[in-house]
Amino acid sequence: MTDTEVLIAGAGPVGLTAALELSRRGVTCRLVDRLPERLPYARAVGIQPRTLEVWDRTGVARAALDAAIPLRGQLVYVNGTEEARIDMALPPEVPYGFAALPQYETERILEEHLARFGGSIERGTELLSFVQDADGVTSRLRTTAGAEQEVRSLFLVGCDGAHSVVRKTLGLSFEGGALPEEYMLADVEVDWDLAPGWTVRSMHHTPDGDVDDLLVCIPLPGRCRYRMSMLVPPELSPRDRPEAKDAVAHGLETERAPRLEHVQAVLDRLSPRPTTASAMRWSSVFRISHRIVDRYGEGRVFVAGDAAHIHPPTGAQGMNTGIQDAYNLGWKLALATRGVAHPELPASYDTERRPVGEEVVGRTLRHATQGIQADPDDPVTVGLREAQLLIAYPDSPLVEPGPAAGPGPAAGERAPDCGGLLDPLATFPLRLYDVLRERDHVLLLHADSADETKGFEELADTARGVAHGQLTCYCVLPEGVDAGPLPLPVLRDSRGEFRERYGTGGSDAFLVRPDGYLGARVSPAAQGPLSAALTRVFAA
Repeated sequence: MTDTEVLIAGAGPVGLTAALELSRRGVTCRLVDRLPERLPYARAVGIQPRTLEVWDRTGVARAALDAAIPLRGQLVYVNGTEEARIDMALPPEVPYGFAALPQYETERILEEHLARFGGSIERGTELLSFVQDADGVTSRLRTTAGAEQEVRSLFLVGCDGAHSVVRKTLGLSFEGGALPEEYMLADVEVDWDLAPGWTVRSMHHTPDGDVDDLLVCIPLPGRCRYRMSMLVPPELSPRDRPEAKDAVAHGLETERAPRLEHVQAVLDRLSPRPTTASAMRWSSVFRISHRIVDRYGEGRVFVAGDAAHIHPPTGAQGMNTGIQDAYNLGWKLALATRGVAHPELPASYDTERRPVGEEVVGRTLRHATQGIQADPDDPVTVGLREAQLLIAYPDSPLVEPGPAAGPGPAAGERAPDCGGLLDPLATFPLRLYDVLRERDHVLLLHADSADETKGFEELADTARGVAHGQLTCYCVLPEGVDAGPLPLPVLRDSRGEFRERYGTGGSDAFLVRPDGYLGARVSPAAQGPLSAALTRVFAA
């Protein structure tokens, strides 16, 4: 007997994402957080295009776009001279750009969306301990009134940050270290005339080329409002302060709050234009560690976000990686709670997401210590990687090996968007992402001729059966192909974008997972490999 199907500890963006993904799939969950209220700090502010794609799938994207502002690029200054202007434009087929949104706004949007499915945060409630067995997890909670209670759940997800109780109780290692530098953060307004939407990175180099002074400004919604980071001045970092090289020294401090004059002193030295800072909303000293767990879970208990990986904030990768951790785990636990998942489906979370965490920790540490110029790839590839659009799972146990590399995405890669799809009942063209929105697994059956559609009905029926009904099927046809009445919804590829983006020609089957990655690409469309891909996910 369980009190709830999933217990989630920590109600930041990662925990909220996990709760939202479970709740909108009908899974009962409890979301607890020890804080009495949402923190009003613009901590994580960068929203990656891939996160916006995830939010598109969940129906959150519109609210986020209304609240955010676009990030257009970065202006780089060295010793007062503009050295680079890095445009953050992406290829035209990418549906979303880079955005800035304060973390408290991200949390508000996710919390409001969660409420649509009956979910809420239990504030002032702390996870104290837990034990798990073959059938579930028994957790001890302490409420805001100080009372303790026991909760039984099928699964426990720890989104409880860098000092995670879940991680420590599981005994997961957290290898890494701490950077020696300390930074101060401030949310301020300035009166310069720099173009809006551009981040500013201004450095002072010594004659030897070393950076001895640094200012980074990220625009926020509002008039000339920025979240600024800079090195801590000596008066805020006393020499006799104990070192924390071996501790998990990560995140905001409350003991030492920089004042406006500290921020202004750095602006006087490094601002590319003479300017005055004002309207400081908050400030803090920020410390950075770089660490990652040896595994993302054990049995029925998992960690996500900062509980699993922490690293420098370079490139705004942390929160976005955590949100995508939770999204990956959420749809898998939903199938597991329904009893229709392959027994090893929850364990694939570690297999797929831990390599992503390792890469992000390594890359952000490299960029923090050597600069983004340490990345040897061409600018387009660098931009796509920073946008988190190159994440793929080709070696996942869930992915059915597809055809040799060629045009279009392979199994395990992100399913790209495309436009110009016509539904016979809609008077306007659709994007593919419109069709995928708020769906779970989707099977796209493409054909170039009427003859190639023969067998599609049987293929779709069998696939739905293997997927326990958790599958939606579409037939995608070029304009002008008359396949007669089909027992499947038909989308017309009016502009040929699907054919181009997916590199298809003839009969093909594309199995799109709930997280927007291809579980299989079968060419020509055939039942055997498609069923094999589905049985990697679903119970027999």
